[in-house]
Amino acid sequence: MNATAPGWHDIPVRDWEGRPLDCAACAHAALHAAGGCEPGRSCMQDAYARRIDRFFREHRELAAQHLDHPYFEVRAIAARHTDVFRLPALLDDPDETVRLQVALRVPQRLLERLRADPHREVRIRVAQRLDESQLGSMLRDPDYEVRRIVARRLPEALLPLLIDDIDLQVRLEVASRVPMPALWRMVEDGAPEVRRRVAERLPAALLTVPATDEDWLVRWTAAARAESPALLERLQDDAESEVRERATERLAELHAARALPPSATLTLIPIEGGRDGRHRP
Repeated sequence: MNATAPGWHDIPVRDWEGRPLDCAACAHAALHAAGGCEPGRSCMQDAYARRIDRFFREHRELAAQHLDHPYFEVRAIAARHTDVFRLPALLDDPDETVRLQVALRVPQRLLERLRADPHREVRIRVAQRLDESQLGSMLRDPDYEVRRIVARRLPEALLPLLIDDIDLQVRLEVASRVPMPALWRMVEDGAPEVRRRVAERLPAALLTVPATDEDWLVRWTAAARAESPALLERLQDDAESEVRERATERLAELHAARALPPSATLTLIPIEGGRDGRHRP
């Protein structure tokens, strides 16, 4: 095979029903005759999505003519390139690939209509784009990835509503953002990964609970952030050597910081003779 041959020749040239392409019968036969498209490279009849996309990228003005094409790839790619005002007609398209493209482009007032789409990939795109003020309506989405994205973008005031979510990844997102005092409610979460995230964010004065956690990495995290010498001295007797070592290091850090003398305060003594400290002649 010629190493310089274009990559689009690697895939057979067939239409979406597996038949040979018939350029003479195509609605864009005149365009083809003028060199505006090329079978195997840029063709909206082709079954290969990249060739369809190449056609519509070069001829965006033709995309609206194919929004009702029987092949879903043609409709989806045409939706990617057509005028946004044409997209409402595709909100109820039977194929999720088409609706996904719609979800990526429609304005907010239409995006809201896709919040309950039956396909998770469509709802994921909705959750990524939906205005924050409307995300509360997706808190109980059945798909964990949708809820995880919601937890990442949801206003902080609503995050406590996801504290008890059944999915670990969702609770991790919540633990990364939820403010106090709601964060304290997650200190005894059933997953050590979540409790570790909580220990990373709790105020230092509240690290006594993570310092006694059954998971040694949670205790290690508490030791790394503790500001209480008494708590660190207790952690020096921890069953895990890594926790003991981190507690000893942290205690040394605190002692070193507190042993530093306060910054010297410079006192300017005015020199007789003027406000600027210089003698006047």
